[in-house]
Amino acid sequence: MDLGIKNRSALVLGGGGGLGRAIAVSLAREGARVTVADISAEALEATKAAVAAVGGVAHSIVWDLADLASIDSHASEIERIHGPVQILVNNTGGPPPTPVSGQDPAAWAKHFQAMVLSVIGITDRVLPGMKAAGWGRIITSTSSGVVAPIPNLGLSNALRSTLLGWSKTLAREVGRDGITANIILPGRVATDRIKFLDEQKAKREGRSVEEVSAESTGTIPAGRYGRPEEYGDTVAFLASERASYITGSVIRVDGGLIASI
Repeated sequence: MDLGIKNRSALVLGGGGGLGRAIAVSLAREGARVTVADISAEALEATKAAVAAVGGVAHSIVWDLADLASIDSHASEIERIHGPVQILVNNTGGPPPTPVSGQDPAAWAKHFQAMVLSVIGITDRVLPGMKAAGWGRIITSTSSGVVAPIPNLGLSNALRSTLLGWSKTLAREVGRDGITANIILPGRVATDRIKFLDEQKAKREGRSVEEVSAESTGTIPAGRYGRPEEYGDTVAFLASERASYITGSVIRVDGGLIASI
């Protein structure tokens, strides 16, 4: 199936992480001109190598998403190299595991800026170009915790949930401009983040990581953790011409993990 995104300019935030890298590779495989942004230069180099392995070339930007003042200069750099962003993948890192109660207001403010305001600010910066072209895709990766809150991920559950209301509202505002806006939720996808969370749970509960992982796997109807490329391919489809009638939606890539309808 031709996804119709060859030569489209794509920006993947958090492109140095496991999910971001998989998304960048999937988009590049379909011929998109990919820019990856991440706070880690080393991680970006690994993503560029992964993109090169499928025949693509990725431009990279070391980008601290919490630095809202840098949004315009980074967006301008992408426009000079690849043209206006037509596919935006909002993918941010998560806060440390914590209960939701008793957190310092400064912690809420810090992570709200990095995880929510950054996404809104970057999206607002690239929207005029999408509107001018009459075509755009805004795909925001959050967490299964926005549907079924995950114990001890209080900051993440609350802050990422903000993006659901934002994305749904945005979809209604820009639909007639040929722009879609969707949320995508990973379940237990085998990335370093999931490995870290399993390790933290094992430490808290005095168990082995293997025991914690086996217990988690037992709750997934598919019987395994997801592969990052499965997540990346879903994003690539949502970015495609074929998905032009999917907007305002929340797409789960979770192997059936989330119990709610």
